[in-house]
Amino acid sequence: MSLTTSLCLLQAFASPAAFDGPPPQNGYDIRLTLKPYKNSKVYLGYYYGKIKAVADSITLDENSSGRFTGKEKLTGGVYFIVSPSRSILFELLIDSQQHFSLSADTLNLPGSVTFTGSTDNIVFQQYTLFTNKKGSEIVASQKELATVHNKQDSVRIREKIKKLNEDIQQYRHQIMRQHPGSLLTALFYTMKEPVVPPDPKSKSPASGKIDSLFPYHYFKAHYWDSISFTDDRLTRTPVFEPRLDKYFKDLVYPQADSIEREADMMLLQARVNKTMFQYLLVYFVQKYVNPEYMGQDAVFVHLFEKYINTGQAEFFTEKYRQYLNNRAYSLMANLIGQPAANLEMVDTAGKPQPLYAVQAPYIVICFWDATCGHCKELVPKLDSIFQAKWKQEGVKLYGVMVDGGQEAWLQFIKDHNLKDWMHVYETKAHQDSTEAAGQAGYRQLYDVYQTPILYLLDKDKRIVAKKLSYQQLDEVLNLKFQHEKSR
Repeated sequence: MSLTTSLCLLQAFASPAAFDGPPPQNGYDIRLTLKPYKNSKVYLGYYYGKIKAVADSITLDENSSGRFTGKEKLTGGVYFIVSPSRSILFELLIDSQQHFSLSADTLNLPGSVTFTGSTDNIVFQQYTLFTNKKGSEIVASQKELATVHNKQDSVRIREKIKKLNEDIQQYRHQIMRQHPGSLLTALFYTMKEPVVPPDPKSKSPASGKIDSLFPYHYFKAHYWDSISFTDDRLTRTPVFEPRLDKYFKDLVYPQADSIEREADMMLLQARVNKTMFQYLLVYFVQKYVNPEYMGQDAVFVHLFEKYINTGQAEFFTEKYRQYLNNRAYSLMANLIGQPAANLEMVDTAGKPQPLYAVQAPYIVICFWDATCGHCKELVPKLDSIFQAKWKQEGVKLYGVMVDGGQEAWLQFIKDHNLKDWMHVYETKAHQDSTEAAGQAGYRQLYDVYQTPILYLLDKDKRIVAKKLSYQQLDEVLNLKFQHEKSR
């Protein structure tokens, strides 16, 4: 995919617009003429990962003209002009040159867009025109290839397509050589993936073996070549975050400690650049505060303890810091592999049934509410698999009533014949005493802010799994049973 396609940037340029008045000595001064808008508000926007944000706004005059100005320079990156109706009209590059002019007629975009005073955009114009021409030829050749029926023509067209793609790559490399520090070059490097060479071991007569993991290790080791974690321009592009996403999805082992090492490495490199450090920390926090996979919430706890709780995240709002603080303390008590907090509960007869008094090779805790729609669906299914499989393996089911009231809870247990469970709840007196002592309640200790929620504990009350479906929990238990029987 070409940079033109990926960024959807400007495609053509013409003559500069004329303006009166001295520009500011520092900061930015971007002069815009945007026909046919008059007396209308337009915006200068930018990318922040997957987010689109507004950097500045102006009201165009009777001549469809205005100036985006500011005393401080903008962070370099991919920006865009937004219409009065809040639609993106076209994009532009902003880097070290922040005093320039552009004009456009919205009835003829992008062909009417013109720039002056911006080398970055002029270079990109030439690249765009070149790749548009080559791209059109590639599309035409692909259509022709679909219609041919003989090998000779097929080979000829494929060679033509290959040559056209090579021409684009050579042109891109030429820009990278001639403008090594430009934003455009940084974007090219961000989009470029490592090319894995042949496995050297496959050519070694001594070993006679092929290292099947060589492509993975090489690709991972060279994934960030020529991409700097101190280049804050990347934070304002739509291509850097997908690069991060792919790395952590495809190349980093999904266990928390592996992720933590990679995140620390990036944050360590970025620490000299406040903008990039903030961007990366926000990215990791948002990715792992409510992670996609079980156990990765330990990454967020690690980030909280190492960066947020040490005063390195003052850029978060007070409200968001409080949210992160609450989440961290809710998760610290229930990380995978850690001992679960004891639950001081009583059963349906009011008899104490604390969690730590339960003796079993595995304990499934189900936090549920008899009036919750999802619970009404899950609990009978959970009971069925418990009765059919788990009970025979010695698994105990510890069902905790969260809300809904005792009457509805007892009636649901009776109606669905939920026998052999340990049905428990927290008394009002115990709840009050816990709060009076300033201690965390079970909701915080087990992060129970919705229902149903399932936990799996081992015989030592350590957390094996949490917040899985009953089917996923069954898979985990099956693996545990098989492993133990094979020993």
